[in-house]
Formats: sequence, C-alpha cells, structure tokens
Amino acid sequence: MAPPSRPGPAPGPAPSAPGPVPEFTANPGYGRFEPSRDAELIRRVLDEVEPVSQALTSYFYALLFTRNPGVRTLFPAAMDAQRDRLFKALLTAAGLVDERRTLVEYLSHLSRGHRKYGTRPEHYPAVGECLIDALARYAPRTWGEEAEAAWVRAYTAISQIMIDAAAEDARKAPALWQAEVVSHEMRTSDIAVITVRPDQPYPFLAGQYASVETPWWPKVWRQYSLACAPRSDGLLVFHVKAVPAGWVSRALVHRARPGDVLRLGGPAGSMTVDHSSGNGLLCLGGSTGIAPIKALVEDVAGHGRARPVEVFYGARSDLDLYDLDTLREMERRLSWLSVRPVVEGPSGGIVGRLPDAVRQGGPWHAFDGYLSGPPGMIRSGVDALVGAGIPSDRIRHDSLDGLTALRG
Repeated sequence: MAPPSRPGPAPGPAPSAPGPVPEFTANPGYGRFEPSRDAELIRRVLDEVEPVSQALTSYFYALLFTRNPGVRTLFPAAMDAQRDRLFKALLTAAGLVDERRTLVEYLSHLSRGHRKYGTRPEHYPAVGECLIDALARYAPRTWGEEAEAAWVRAYTAISQIMIDAAAEDARKAPALWQAEVVSHEMRTSDIAVITVRPDQPYPFLAGQYASVETPWWPKVWRQYSLACAPRSDGLLVFHVKAVPAGWVSRALVHRARPGDVLRLGGPAGSMTVDHSSGNGLLCLGGSTGIAPIKALVEDVAGHGRARPVEVFYGARSDLDLYDLDTLREMERRLSWLSVRPVVEGPSGGIVGRLPDAVRQGGPWHAFDGYLSGPPGMIRSGVDALVGAGIPSDRIRHDSLDGLTALRG
C-alpha cells in the first residue's frame, strides 16, 4: 500500500487486541503504528484543529481537487454535507489508532459504504498527502516531525484497512443495487411508504438501514431504515418523511413514482435482534423511526419464538401516527406484542413525551432496549431506559451522528 509520501520513524510492532478481530491478509500489521504514543500526538493535533474545523475542511478539499481534479467527479455538485461527513470520518478514525478492534470495525463499515462512490485504492495516497498538508497548516502549535510521523503511520493503517475491507466486501456483494419503485403510498402530506424491488438479492437484517440515491440528485446519498424484515419476494420497504431543504427526502416523497429506479448502497447498522437471548424487546420509535421497529417485530414473529415485545410509538399528534393501523393489526395477530401510542398533544392514547411514558411503565429489567427516531428522542430515551434498569450494553440504536443526521 502506498502511504502519503512523508518521512517518519521506522514502524513499530502492531498492537494486540483481546479476542478475534477481522483479518485482512493483504496487510496483517495494519500499518504497524505505535498505538499509545501516536494516539497522544494525534489527539493533541485534533484538539488544536477542532475550533477551526470548518476552515481546515475547506482547505483540505481545495488541495485535493486542485492537485487531483479527477477526484472531484466522485462528489456531488453541492457537496457540503458529504464533504463534512467524509473529513470528519477521517479524523474520527485517526483518533482511534490505539483502539484496534474499534478502528477495524469502524473502518470496515466505512469502506463498504464508500464502494458506492467509486472509491479506488489509488485515491488513498492523494487523500493522505492533502490531509497531512492541511493539518500542518492549521495545527502550528502541535505539529512537528513527531506528530507528522504519527499521522503518516495512522493514515497508512487506516487506508490499508479500508482497502482490504472493500476488497473483501467486493467478493461477496456489489457496490450498489438498482431498485425499482413498485409502490408509493402517501400516509400524510409529508410521509410516504415506498416499496422497491432490487435487481438482485439484498442481504440485510431487520433493524438495518440502506443508503439511497435518487435519479434527480446524482451522487447525493441519504440513509433510511428498512421498514420490513427480509421477505421471500425480495421487496424492500422504506418510510420517508420530507424535511425542509431535504433534497433526497422531498424527491422520494413528492416526486418518486412506480417505475422509477433508485440506487441502494449496502445495508448497515447494528440495531438488530439477538435471537439467542430470552429477553423481551422494549422498542421506542419516534415519527418515521417506527420503521425499523416494525421490522424488528416482523423479525421476532418470523423466528416463531414468543417473547414479549413492547412498542412505544411517539408522535406530535394522533394524525402523525401514520402506521398505527398496521401495528394494531400486528398486535391483534401476535399475543406477545403490545403497542402504546404516545403523543405530545391531545390524544385518545397516552399523552406526553416518549421517554416519560417509558419511565411510567415497566419494570423493564428483563428487556433489551431499541430506539429509533430524532436525535433528541434517542438521547433522552437512552437515559430513560438506563434509569428504568436496562444496562447500556443492552440498548441498541444507530449512531446519532450517522443515520439520524442523514435523512435529508
């Protein structure tokens, strides 16, 4: 692998980690960085550049596109959101150099997602060189030969893990799927339930999400939860809410029709059911966050093992409980399922905030927690579940800075 062309000390031994970690045979040493010392140097630089992150990001991309004009075609015309996410991911990875297991898991997921952009191994050295030059400019106090060498070693490891993970994923799955819209149902003035047929099997688990690109906004991807468990007909279902200035969401809700073809990136997300556990499921779904919760219920039903599932479905008003009828029908068929709508305004059901309703129920010690919805709801929901006796390692939700921030 070609690292950024910068000098540095001779690499040290690779750090060890307890238990198995994913292996990528092209480079078992993962760049052979020096974890403890390098992490200290890297984090000093990260602390210095954090207040000027916006200027640093702009400068990095100016360097990258000036030196490598062909790379610009990988990005959408209006690329602010995607630009910020990509650069933040690089800095996040660098900050994990002394946490090998977490680093490998994080980058393996990231590299699989990057395949849909057309990222190739030859792009990594160019990105690394521009990253180093940008950091050198915006971290004058903490930058020096030692810091530069640490960043070179870290980026060498980061890029090799991503290259190897992408190659491994390419042996098992395509970079993206074509998916034809087969039905489009408006549930409210700004929420649509969209069913698509992918051109080849889409190997996901209930509770995961997919990246979606529309034909109207090429290279602009947004992530949406899958609202169903895997089906025998291979169809996929999404619940999409049009948000202000949301290019993709507004196109999907107000423009997409049967026959249109979307593109999907690979599935991602860890909010899945542990079928080896006998615990019940306590599920909190706010607004279209009910989509993956519905998929989890279908998944439990499909495994044929009765275990209690409590669903708290939150919305601002009764009119926003757009999928309540479907959930009520499931509740009538499944004796172990309980559905409790919670709205903030006048209602025939529970009135109040979703976390408060959960606190008033229970006890929940014998349940695992699942949350999906707006970031604020997830934060307060996690606090409520921990306070209700569910250990944090039994609470699952997707990253606040990932899925919930990318539904535009």
